[in-house]
Parts: sequence; C-alpha cells; structure tokens
Amino acid sequence: MTSTLTRPRLVAAAAAVLFLTAACSGGDTEEKKPDAKGSTAAEHTGREGDGWTVLHYSMADTNLEPFMVADVNELGSVGSNDNLQVREFMDRSVEYGDDELLDQGAWVGGRVLDLGAAGATEVVEDLGDVDSADPELLASFIADGIEAHRAGHYALIISDHGASWPGIGPDEGSDYDVLDLAELTDAISSGLEQAGVDKLDLLGFDACLMANYEVASAVAPLADRLVASQELEPGHGWNYGSLQVLADDPAATADELGSAIIDGFEGQAQEQGTQDQITLALIDLTKMGAVDDAVSDFAAALAEDSSTVAPAVGQSEATTLAFGKSPDESQDKHLSDLGLLAGAIGASAPAVTDQADAVVSALDAAVLDNVDGVGTDGATGLSIYLPPVRDLADGAYLDVSSAGPWAGFLDAYYTAGDQIPKAELPAFTDPAAGPDVTFDDDGGITLTGTFDPASLDNITEATISYALVNDDDSITYLGEEIADFSDNGASADAVGTYDLTFLQITDGEDSAYAYVDLDLSDDLGTAFFDVPMTYYASTDPDGEDPRDALLSLVLDIDSGKFDSETLYLYDEESGGYGELPPDPEGILVPDVLTISGNGEQVWEPTTDVGLYADVANLTYEFVPLDSGTTIQADLALVDYGGNTSTLSTLVDVP
Repeated sequence: MTSTLTRPRLVAAAAAVLFLTAACSGGDTEEKKPDAKGSTAAEHTGREGDGWTVLHYSMADTNLEPFMVADVNELGSVGSNDNLQVREFMDRSVEYGDDELLDQGAWVGGRVLDLGAAGATEVVEDLGDVDSADPELLASFIADGIEAHRAGHYALIISDHGASWPGIGPDEGSDYDVLDLAELTDAISSGLEQAGVDKLDLLGFDACLMANYEVASAVAPLADRLVASQELEPGHGWNYGSLQVLADDPAATADELGSAIIDGFEGQAQEQGTQDQITLALIDLTKMGAVDDAVSDFAAALAEDSSTVAPAVGQSEATTLAFGKSPDESQDKHLSDLGLLAGAIGASAPAVTDQADAVVSALDAAVLDNVDGVGTDGATGLSIYLPPVRDLADGAYLDVSSAGPWAGFLDAYYTAGDQIPKAELPAFTDPAAGPDVTFDDDGGITLTGTFDPASLDNITEATISYALVNDDDSITYLGEEIADFSDNGASADAVGTYDLTFLQITDGEDSAYAYVDLDLSDDLGTAFFDVPMTYYASTDPDGEDPRDALLSLVLDIDSGKFDSETLYLYDEESGGYGELPPDPEGILVPDVLTISGNGEQVWEPTTDVGLYADVANLTYEFVPLDSGTTIQADLALVDYGGNTSTLSTLVDVP
C-alpha cells in the first residue's frame, strides 16, 4: 500500500477554502519485464530485410529545446549503421536555439536530418519556418522517412510538452499550435498509409502525461507497442543511448527496445536525482482491445448503479495516485491511475467488483514493463481522466473518440453528486462556534469539529488550511494539509493539525514565502511539495510574458534536506507541462491563493521582489510564524458531489 496526499480542490464556502485530499493507493508493485525476446507481433506490411528505422520527431520550437538538443546529441552518439537507420526532424526556436546539435551547430527553423556514424549528420531537407504541430508535416516525415529507410521494424518517437488526451505541443513559433489527439492519430495513420506500412513496431512519447488510457486506446491501431509516462517527465527525458540495443542487434524486438528505453530513463534519472517521481511504461497495444472492453463494461456498470457506487468512486478518486497535479485546479490534469482506481472502487463497491477486477487484469496483461519512484509507487501504467466534480471537467473530452463509455459514466457520476439528499450533506454541528482549538506542546495547533454522521459515507476528504489575515480583510492561504475524520457512533469528528510555519524560499539575496501543497510517501520518510510560481524569462526583462510554473520539491524528512527541485512550465494552450531549462538570470515569484473580502479568489504573487530562477541554488526553509501574527485556520469536509462544510477560526500565534 502507498499512502500519498493528492491534489486540492478550490471550493467556495464562507471565506472559500482550498481542499487537499488524503490518498491511499495500492497494487502490485513488482517490476515486470517482458520475456527475453518479447511476444511475437503479427506479420506486418511494408517491411524489407531486418534491422530498424527510428524516426525521431522533435517539436523543439519551445522552451524544451535545450533538452531536446541534448537528446538528439545522445541519439547521435549511437548513430546509424547496417542495423539501425535514424532520421531526425528538429524544429528550432528563434528564442532558444543557441545549443549546438551534433555537426549541425545552431540554427532556427525545421530540418530533417539523417544520422550517420556517431556524431555525423546529413541534411535531407532545410524546411525553414514550419509548424511542427501541422499533422501534414508529421505525416510526410513518417512517409518519407520510411520510404528512404526501409527496414524490418519501425519506431516513431515524438518529443514535446505532453498533456495526455488533449495532445502534444505546442509550437511556440506557430501561435502555440498543438497536435491534438485526433490530429496526431490521423497524421500517423496517413504517414503509414502513404508508406505502405500497416503499423509501427513501437510508438514513443518522450513527453509528460501521455501514458493515458484515452491516448493508448486511440493509437492502438497504429503500433504494436507504446512507451510513455503517466507522470510529468524531468527535462532530461529519455536516455537515447538506449537505442544502442538496436545498433548492436538487428533482431532486437520492440519489447527489448522498450525495456532498454525504460532502463536508460531510470538510470539517467538516478544520475540526475530525479528518480523519486518518475514513471515510464511499455504497453502492448495489441492487448488494448481487451482493456477497452473491460473499461467499457466497468463504465457501464458504474453508470447503471451510479447513485449507489458514487461514494466509492469519489472516495477512490480522492485516495488514488494521480498525475499532473497542481494546487491551481484550472491547471490540474485530473488524471487518476487506472489500475489503482479500478481496484479501489471494486474493493468498496461490491456491485462492480467483477468489472473492476476485469479492468485490473486486462491492464496488467497489457503493461509489459514499467518503472516508478517513491512518489509514484504502484503506478500501473496508464492513467484515466476523472475530474472530481462537473465544474472541473473539460467539455473537449466529449470529442475524444476513445472516451465515449467513460464520458457517459462521468455524466452519471456528476448527476449522482448533484442529487445527494440534503440530510446527507456534510454539516458540522455548530459552524457558528468554529472549531475547538488546542495549542500543542510542540508549538502547533489542533482543530477539532463534530459533524453529523449521516454524511459520513459520502465524504471524500477532510482538510486543515491556514491563511494570513490581511489589513484589507482579505486572506492569503499558505497551504493546507490532510485532516482525519472518523465515526464515533452518535457523532463524527474531524481533526487537523498545523505546526504554525510557512515555507520560505531564498535565492541568496531575497526571500519570499510560498504556498505549500504536500504529498507524503508510504513510510512517511519523504515529502513532496508542489509550489505554484510565476516565471519571467531572462529574455523578457520587461516582464511582458509571465508564465505559470510549478516548482516540485522532494524532502528527505529524516535529514531535513531537499533532495531535488524541478521547475515545470505550464502551457495554457496545450494544458501540458515541461521542465524549464536552466535560466539563472530569469525571475521566479511564488504564487499564493488570496481571497478578497467579497469572496473573489485569485492566485497572485507573494512579493514584488522576484527570486532568481537558479533553481539548483535556491534554498527552502520552514520558518515559524512571528508571535502575534493572526491567521485564519479552516477545518473542512467535502463530499463526492463537491458539497462542503467548513469551520473557521482566527488564531493569534503565541
């Protein structure tokens, strides 16, 4: 079992409260490896001889360009030989294009390259300014690459920001254009058809969040195998030296390639200290038909009995490992681990246990190999879209061809949440009196509140949140933590604790306080913090283009030391994330949730003084609040319909 804390939810209640869930995820964490030569795929069309052709499509007209250049340099160290032919598409940015790529140096625009012996390249075509999110460009790259390099096996790897079912991208130089999932599948299908190839041996996404059920189902007709990540990927991405397995052995299978990529990714993550929150999985797409059937049956069973199973769904969503989380709900990806989610629902709702077990079994058969970290322990290989309430659901999901049955279930689930009887809504016994407050011997506080147990079966989470009280009657939240709730028979209690500290970030010259969203490992030895930020690039000295960012921190609790820090940029157009390349002269400003006296909620900077974006040299400290500081502390309950009850009190720090 893995115990984690998952994403918060913004809920308006009294002064409006931000909620954070407690998560418990379980499952088979034993690492799986395919057989030495993997399973045998069906005979395919368009093959000639043996060996491999790898097509690598780098949508690098984005802030990720430095990482992608490093990846292609790794790929170039393998190069092409009699066993392996590598063709590269790289679209470079006018803003980020200073790094030298193999023997090509630096340039702006798109080029198609054939990689030769280690380090050598040949320009196939200089395309100039192109839109790498144009599906016709991707299709022609696939068709031309295969036609020029016929082989026994074909792989396509696409790199950029990933967003799961919304697609991959953007191309910043083309009005932030994105390849959505329909365009992506159409482009690959068209390219293969033009080349006379029925499907790829392996499709890879070196991008965040693309190991997603909706994505895997959509691309299943296009490839035998998929390699992708459920969680955000660190900027270094894959270790392309892993393709040496193809250069060394023309008989290497797609399974051997997929496992080599996973092993290389894990090794590079360990070298760079990013291993705690990684995921990468090798999916047998020929098994997705069985997964589709199981998910469809599961969704139908959930929808048919939605009013009965909805509490189990809500509690499972709140306690299951999730990916692409953010304290800002509008940027949270609402992706739950499919296997863990189904297992948790099945364990709590006997009416759908058989269907849930079928999902777990089908998914387990489809996932041939995977890796996770301490913060993603137990990840089963694919995520699925599950916003907790209707207001957070993206209407574009209805346009995703592979989402049909699950979208139908979501509608039924949200309807059940809208119809919870009034007598079963969360309700603290005496909200006007506020919570009972106890000052603890260790300098913190404990809040306790009693509530009507009639709502207990519907409650998904309890939280304690804490905010500074400002002179203009606004409040500024510093964070929130999981609270406990339990049934005492005639009544039920919620209990939360707060140690009266705040997170302070320092760049050596200036300091700023920050909002804290906390996750914990199962053994309580590691803490994971997501800190909302605004980033100003060093190339934007006037601050005309602020970018939303998320700082991910990993803390070793026993030593008190932060083991790693990774800054991810959020792309509003695609909804994707990607690590920010080093920019020591850039500026970071932490963002906090402020609620005005009239209830308006806004994420805003904590200070007018920015911190240098030299992430590796930032320091972090939990600092006690000054004596006499007045805070608002909230104890809150939320049910699966998004209904809340909140106890609030003002506390003066002793």
